[in-house]
Amino acid sequence: MKKKIYIADTGGTIGMKPGARGYEPSPGFLKDQMAKMAVLRSPSMPEYHIHEYDPPLDSSSMSPAAWFDIAEDIAAHHDDYDGFLVIHGTDTMAYTASALPFMLEGLQKPVILTGGQIPLCEVRNDSRENLITAMLLAGREDIHEVCLFFDNRLFRGNRTTKWNAGGFDAFDSPNFPPLGTTGIDIEIKRHLLLPKPDGHDPLRVQRLYQSPVAVLRLFPGISAAVVKNLLAPPIKGLVLETYGVGNAPDNDPELMAVLKEATDRGVVIVNCTQCLKGRVMMGAYATGSGLLEAGVISGFDMTPEAALAKMFFLFSTRSDTAEIRDLMQASLKGELTE
Repeated sequence: MKKKIYIADTGGTIGMKPGARGYEPSPGFLKDQMAKMAVLRSPSMPEYHIHEYDPPLDSSSMSPAAWFDIAEDIAAHHDDYDGFLVIHGTDTMAYTASALPFMLEGLQKPVILTGGQIPLCEVRNDSRENLITAMLLAGREDIHEVCLFFDNRLFRGNRTTKWNAGGFDAFDSPNFPPLGTTGIDIEIKRHLLLPKPDGHDPLRVQRLYQSPVAVLRLFPGISAAVVKNLLAPPIKGLVLETYGVGNAPDNDPELMAVLKEATDRGVVIVNCTQCLKGRVMMGAYATGSGLLEAGVISGFDMTPEAALAKMFFLFSTRSDTAEIRDLMQASLKGELTE
């Protein structure tokens, strides 16, 4: 029997058409474009149903509330389809791909996010291959997690980051290998996939609330007063993007004191590296040890996108700061290497 997949078309470049002011969304345009693609009627392709979001959720306007809408959409149709494809704009796709794994408890089927750098309607585009292959991946029986597919590579969603604004290889998974690659064949590395959840409990959706969390990238000359203002109540958590393997200017006692004052009153500060590839090792240099002494915890090899999504999740489901600190340093959905 042919597989059946559900396509949640949230918007994005893939389904846009040229307008007077550049590419713009157009209701029903992606669906019409797909209806003209003979390849999608091939016996080897899954049957599909498209739900077009109205209005389209512009990638730059994504929020925890929008993530919840997508998760609820998937949950509402979880039992009726073999898999799910989320059409999404590329700018914040990595954030959505990082959040959905925490929101979809008990996911039994593939959820694949994809999009394009050039719209499907253009003669030369990347959207066509991304769409076709993502549809095939959404119909597989060996994937039970949220993934992102782009430019012939399948990634774990919460390991991804957008690193290239002008190329077809827009996404990378710098600290975890691709789950699969596509060339002549679709090759899936099954040993890297998350196991299928035990039991047959219904899929549960966890709402992520607008918790007061933030991301701060360190830079030479950063002012302790600026950081103090950012860490003032009601903030609960901060993803701190540091240098190298997790270093910060420990020769700035005012900055270290600001960080320590915040962690002492319960603010969870997680150390993630600014480097695209690598992991935080806070004890490797004295400049990292200063952060440890200030109560900052390691984010290991998490991307800032995953760390932020995880903070939203933990502050939405827990109230004990010590527990949140512990769980931020543990792998819950394959988002870090312990």
